Amino acid sequence: MASHRRPKQPSRTRVTVLTTAAAAAVALSSQAANAAPSEKPSKDEVKAKVDKLYEEAEQATEKYNGAKEKQEKLQKEVSTIQDNVARGQEDLNALRDGLGSMASAQYRSGGIDPSLQLFLSADPDNYLDKASTLDQLSGQQVEALKKIQEKQRELSQQRSEASEKLKDLSATRTELGNKKKQVQGKLSEAQKLLNTLTAQERAALKKEEAQRATRAGERAQLGGSGTPASGRAAAAFAAAQSKIGTPYVYGATGPSSFDCSGLTSWAYAQAGVGIPRTSEAQTGAGTRISSMGDLQVGDLVFFFNDLHHVGLYAGNGQVLHAPRTGTVVRYESMSTIGGPFMFGVRV
Repeated sequence: MASHRRPKQPSRTRVTVLTTAAAAAVALSSQAANAAPSEKPSKDEVKAKVDKLYEEAEQATEKYNGAKEKQEKLQKEVSTIQDNVARGQEDLNALRDGLGSMASAQYRSGGIDPSLQLFLSADPDNYLDKASTLDQLSGQQVEALKKIQEKQRELSQQRSEASEKLKDLSATRTELGNKKKQVQGKLSEAQKLLNTLTAQERAALKKEEAQRATRAGERAQLGGSGTPASGRAAAAFAAAQSKIGTPYVYGATGPSSFDCSGLTSWAYAQAGVGIPRTSEAQTGAGTRISSMGDLQVGDLVFFFNDLHHVGLYAGNGQVLHAPRTGTVVRYESMSTIGGPFMFGVRV
């Protein structure tokens, strides 16, 4: 009689795995079917993101400017020290030659011990420590040796100072390179975002900015541009006005392109007044004006909590400044800068 075997049932574990997998597949299919296609950001959304990136790029630009200024200062200091060391070495060689001629003459006349030849090649400090030798030196020779000692100490100190300055210079150059990469990275990211817009959208953004600058200029003129803070402020403001339409380029100080602090420092230089290079340093260039109502034309005006943006007050609540990459020197309402007005400085 044939045996009848009961069909083998799938294990509980296998059933659970299969059930879970099927449920996951159904869920994924449902999500795929219901998911809305990713929407392209609107022109205004792109503008908001780009403006933020440009603000961050300007922050990095001012730090880049500070590192560049420090590098230039250190380079000058190192060059000066190295020139001093070279001249000092010439003086030291001349002193040694004079002492050597003196010793040789005395030796030929028999009036000096042959051991005195040592100070032509040995360290004078070590030589002067030997009292027995000092007894055989003339007063003129002692003075010559002391001058050599002093010159050697001076040169040693200067060489040490130059070495430390060179270390600082190397670190500053590295910092400068890092800041430059930060700026370029932000600008590249902003450009990629702008490239997602259509040509018409990009044109519309440029048109809006141009119209805003025109309105700001008209408001400044309607206010009669206000009273200049001083003759030099008037001259600086006039210089900046002559550069309206000049492109913004980070790190630029004119005359064919500017960044924000580059424009203000250049403008005051045309008025015969030297002010620091960076926006943060320019806050100490004169008397601080806390109230916007007390501002006068040509005053420096600072924005954002970290003071990374500066322009020239144009009167009637307007500023003349170099805003950011992709723009030009122009008028703008202080209320549309993108960051709060902090204070002004009267140079």
